[in-house]
Amino acid sequence: MPAGPRSPSSTDIPSSALIPFIFVTFLITWGLTGIYVLAPDMAAGAFGEISGSHPFFFLATWAPAVAGFLIIALHAGQSGIRAFLARLLIWRGSWSWAAFMLILIPLVFMAGSLIKGGPLLARLPPEGARVVVAVMIMMLFLGPVEEFGWRGVMQPLLQRQVAPFWAGVVIGATWGLWHLPAFFLAGVVFTDWNFLPFFVGNVTLAVLITPIFNHTRGSLFWPVLFHWQLINPFWPDAQPWDTWILVGVAVIVVWWNRKTMFSRDGAVTAVIPETRATEPRATG
Repeated sequence: MPAGPRSPSSTDIPSSALIPFIFVTFLITWGLTGIYVLAPDMAAGAFGEISGSHPFFFLATWAPAVAGFLIIALHAGQSGIRAFLARLLIWRGSWSWAAFMLILIPLVFMAGSLIKGGPLLARLPPEGARVVVAVMIMMLFLGPVEEFGWRGVMQPLLQRQVAPFWAGVVIGATWGLWHLPAFFLAGVVFTDWNFLPFFVGNVTLAVLITPIFNHTRGSLFWPVLFHWQLINPFWPDAQPWDTWILVGVAVIVVWWNRKTMFSRDGAVTAVIPETRATEPRATG
């Protein structure tokens, strides 16, 4: 039988921290982007034109991680942060999940692009592949950093109360809504996208990463890798078809993992793992 949900230890983050985590996350992101949405001329004059490389854009993107680290520091101090970061070292997982991330996800983008009449891979700029590789490395320090908040803090706290599937749905909806101001922000990629498919995509992706997160016992390495794949600049823009394909993939993944997705048995609930929980999980 699967193990029951592990109760958080006395040194872990209390479940009540979920509310301030969400509040701080939205305060930072919506506050920074809101300035450019509501008063673009004033904001541009004071802080410069907003773009994907603007410091404010980075800070707004990092908001879930900033909120997460603040919560951990408040409740557990430096030792808690060190133990939390040890979750990056939980890297072992099944080969099937590795293939899912490294092979299936790119194929989804390629298929979606072909459906809309686009290229198999993103077209290289005149400077060549070196520039794209540089962007890909930069992307590792942008979106994937969010995972310290979403999967690092929010997922374990939610899974203390609800089954993993519903935790994924809540995180995905929160994640999608959190992005909303960016769709009114000139100078970033979101202005060319439709919010509804994007929102559905966020919920779908949060559900998809959930069984991987629990299989690897709360690893942060795997969600970071997953997020990095989603924004890899080598993959073509396949919106909105990639979303609809991923919805179909998610239905299959949820059905295949239905015993663990709709039960709290075996769900990861610790933000700060015990020492033995930081050891890599062997695969059979």
